Amino acid sequence: MRRSRTLVLAAVAATAALVLSGCDSSKGGSAAPSGSAGAGGQDAATKGIVNASDHKGGTVTYEMKGTPDSLDPGNTYYAYIYNFSRLYARPLTTFAPGPGQDGNKLVPDLASGMGQVSADGLTWTYHLRSGLKYDDGTPISSKDVKYAVERSNFAPKVNSNGPTYFQELLVDNATPYQGPYDDKSPDGLKSIETPDDTTVVFHLKQPFADFDYLVSAPQTAPVPQPKDDGAGYVKHIVSSGSYKFQSYADGKEAVLVPNTNWDASTDPLRKQLADKIDLKMNIDQATIDQDLIAGNAQVDLVGGGVDPQTQAKILLDPKLKAKTDNAYGGRLVYMAINSHQAPFDNTDCRKAVQLAIDKVAVQTAEGGPIRGQIATSVLPPDIPGHADIAPFATAGNKGDASKAKDALKACGHPEGFKTTLIARTERKAEIAAATAIQSQLKTIGIEADIQQFPQGKYFSDYAGVPNFINSKGVGLMMMQWGADWPTGYGFLQQIVDGRAIKDSGNSNLSQLNDPAVNKLLDDAGSNADKAAREKDYAAIDKQVMDDAVIVPLTDFKVFLYRSDTATNLVSTSAFSGEYDYLNIGTTK
Repeated sequence: MRRSRTLVLAAVAATAALVLSGCDSSKGGSAAPSGSAGAGGQDAATKGIVNASDHKGGTVTYEMKGTPDSLDPGNTYYAYIYNFSRLYARPLTTFAPGPGQDGNKLVPDLASGMGQVSADGLTWTYHLRSGLKYDDGTPISSKDVKYAVERSNFAPKVNSNGPTYFQELLVDNATPYQGPYDDKSPDGLKSIETPDDTTVVFHLKQPFADFDYLVSAPQTAPVPQPKDDGAGYVKHIVSSGSYKFQSYADGKEAVLVPNTNWDASTDPLRKQLADKIDLKMNIDQATIDQDLIAGNAQVDLVGGGVDPQTQAKILLDPKLKAKTDNAYGGRLVYMAINSHQAPFDNTDCRKAVQLAIDKVAVQTAEGGPIRGQIATSVLPPDIPGHADIAPFATAGNKGDASKAKDALKACGHPEGFKTTLIARTERKAEIAAATAIQSQLKTIGIEADIQQFPQGKYFSDYAGVPNFINSKGVGLMMMQWGADWPTGYGFLQQIVDGRAIKDSGNSNLSQLNDPAVNKLLDDAGSNADKAAREKDYAAIDKQVMDDAVIVPLTDFKVFLYRSDTATNLVSTSAFSGEYDYLNIGTTK
């Protein structure tokens, strides 16, 4: 859903010029604030807020290809739902709306300030703002924040999609905590304390310098336990944000309307501009692009960029090109190699794949340089700790069949072998890249059968289920990853830490469990020294490449089209180069 800060992050300039002010009753458009990019121009939203306005009214239409993993804030792991969910689910902290790296400014949200950390780094305390209410008018309590973390991190059979940071960091009960649906004790997880209704205290196993970032995840958005019915909660989510659900039809549509119990005085970040927010699902990407160009939709929710045919059309039309934004967002497009699937349990067989890939052809299949620069290591260039390393370099990045065949001989498969390569059905560029890779591997004797699965279930049912991929002979998995927050830890941990592997919703697709990597992650996470942390991240990057379990393809750049009828559009690094969804309005 992301770049390094000191152990305690101050909230200075939390609502600086780039942050949109609180709710305004004005019906007309306001003067453009400092940092505004006015009417636009190419890449304008990467430099400021485009079409800044306080205009109220109308329907903001979001469209998306496929369906989300879940709109439940405690059961999601796509950056675009992290972004979108802030409309109805306020985490303890979040990122201020701002262009590019300015969007990485972490500020208090549900909390009144950043975390207060103990001298030993093991205890983090947050105080909630006063006057907070749910959409039904009942008060929001610190106990609801505690419960939200319990249900999202300790009930994998019910909520399996999200990350596992809290489970790994928090001190466990004397008897391992089984989650709120199975453990009926009144105390729940004892390492989260709520001494009063506005205070929540987290007790950690070891110091963790990025904890203020961690609590920006929607997993800390409050959930009232009496209203939670597990998997069914997505049908009647209780809102703590500026909008609430009017209706929800699984796989089809979600409609949000203003939350009348939201109080702008408790929320310096959000406006409440639109009369309605309409999220339409399962829309073809080409149709989404047409609707954006025609002004009939304001936002492509997934934020992956326009269809290749639309891209070609836009690039040939200066007027259309002037309404686009092309930005990095801490994202890597890569192919994961299943280290538990023979013969990829042999490092040399994995190296053969690394050496065979023509990355220029893959880049072209994805849409060319406008969609990303060729990557040679795991950490993207806009993540602290990135180093220019290329352990599997080939001439012109076009692959080396001879060296790849030598690696196959070294792993005992000189004639090659058969495997399965999986990708997401709705992602045409991903399928095109997989097809290019299939052709390249065939030249060295590796026959890869491509299978496609829906993005909404890709991690919960297929790629993210080790039992599935191991039993079905899946050796290769297409993947795109954006940092959970803008540090090396926020990018690396969930995809390379062996302790993060889980039965469903797994993001460590390679199932890498290298003790050297795990230790470096622990050292970096607990180190208060920024420079030392970044050296550790660079060392992790090198070790993962030595393990050869990730084939970096491109450092992804999103290519988005700005709808003329959308206001307050700003491209943010915090959410992988997507537009910040917090305050988008419409002129319609």
